[in-house]
Amino acid sequence: MKKTAFKLASISLLIVLVMGCSKSDPGVSSTVLKDAISSSAQNLNNAVTEITTNQAFQLLSISSSGMTYKSGTVYTTNIPLSLIKGVYDYKALKTTASQNDPLIRFFTQSADPSKMVINMPLAKLKDPRNLRVYLKADSALTNNFSMTVSNYYNNYNNYSDYDYVNVADISIDKVKAGSLNIKSLVSPTTGTQYVSSFAFSNGYTAKYAYASGDTTVSSFAIVKANTTLYEEKLLTVKAVKTDNEKFGREHTYILTIGDVKLVRNSDHTSQVYLKNVLQPKAVVAMVDVVPTTEPSICHKREIQITFEDGTVATISSLISKSITDITTLFTSLHDVYFAAYVADWIGYDIYYKR
Repeated sequence: MKKTAFKLASISLLIVLVMGCSKSDPGVSSTVLKDAISSSAQNLNNAVTEITTNQAFQLLSISSSGMTYKSGTVYTTNIPLSLIKGVYDYKALKTTASQNDPLIRFFTQSADPSKMVINMPLAKLKDPRNLRVYLKADSALTNNFSMTVSNYYNNYNNYSDYDYVNVADISIDKVKAGSLNIKSLVSPTTGTQYVSSFAFSNGYTAKYAYASGDTTVSSFAIVKANTTLYEEKLLTVKAVKTDNEKFGREHTYILTIGDVKLVRNSDHTSQVYLKNVLQPKAVVAMVDVVPTTEPSICHKREIQITFEDGTVATISSLISKSITDITTLFTSLHDVYFAAYVADWIGYDIYYKR
């Protein structure tokens, strides 16, 4: 999928932004810190439970299966919203169509002056491999999924040079389920800037961001209103400026769960903060159980906190009930499959007059 984000000038600037408000004092008691960590973890668990009850969460588990283009295909596009605006209603066709047939032939189109509206069965979207295939059960399906695209732009030259925007509201059974926002800019001169978010109708928002550079910054967060319930932020630096790898050597890793912030530095020292106040008597150990280019609790990084009284807590045990669902959110916003590709497929079919 397309990648997008904000770019920060230097590692020193970002550390000032992230850590500048932090203070240090002798620290609170083990009991206060443990209670704060437990409370923050419970708030996160409750939030994730509420998120998973939203129907839009079903979309976020859709993988890339059946959503790929022909390998080796070389193409360029310049598709604004004005080219693809209209209302598209899915209509099951009794056909033995292959995966290479245009998706647009399965839709009827009517006019809309300013937006692209896609109406289709949610069951078809959940299994994209069957979008172009008629199944006996299709005759009983209704177009209970709707995607209303209010801003769209797809200027693609090649994998390392494109500009992509997709802003849309999602409704299921005529009830708004959330809003999708993707902005991606990839340039051979300025690098990659990528931001994607999904705002659920119950007030929670999941966000992923990536910005390349001499200092590469990636982050994933779950927020409600102005409260950060969960955030992971990773800063990496390149060994040499000509390095084309997506991630370099880890410099700083920051995990925030509610009022508690855990930091690992480039020298492998770690700290814990409570409401931005350093807790010097707490010892933090971070272990990469499975090495990965983008370390995350979701990707087997274990964090262990030893309190002043000698007791130990691990982040994985505190949020164990939420890790799988957090991983789903992270992966979905990291790659953004599901509804975005439907809009893209129809857009390509119109652009190439298929």
